[in-house]
Amino acid sequence: MPIPQVAIIGRANVGKSTLFNRIIKKRAAIVNNTPGVTRDRMFSRAEWSGKPFMVIDTGGIDLAAGNEIELQVKEQADIAVAGADYILFVGDGRQGMTPQDQEVIERLRSSGKPLYVLVNKVDDPKHESLIHDFMRMGVTETFAISAEHGSGVETVLDHLAGRFPEEGEA
Repeated sequence: MPIPQVAIIGRANVGKSTLFNRIIKKRAAIVNNTPGVTRDRMFSRAEWSGKPFMVIDTGGIDLAAGNEIELQVKEQADIAVAGADYILFVGDGRQGMTPQDQEVIERLRSSGKPLYVLVNKVDDPKHESLIHDFMRMGVTETFAISAEHGSGVETVLDHLAGRFPEEGEA
């Protein structure tokens, strides 16, 4: 049985690569404040609660992509979603929900794959109210996290691993 594939999707600079590094427990993906640093998909094996899975980091999606590089990044993200069993959408809790976030979430929902909305950069419990805009999208699995500091990430991984098929299940 192949191991579950988990794609990390979202706009540029929302913390996708930071989350990827946290999940795989090493600094494999370059993290930078400059948009567009991650362009290709990056794959790494991870494990949580004794369950292995493949995690896929993607570049920041820009639905209004106009140049060739942005279009290629979007295409790579689309390929990651097509091959994924589970999708982690990462939004920026400090910026709040953007129209582009809404559109990306709707597209991801239409894939029919299990979707988790992770509101990142919620570094202090008093900022957890920032997730309410994202919760209005109606995705049951919506979590406040800090990929940089790790808060909330274990909860997400517990929920995610709990949905993985047991060994021997298809």
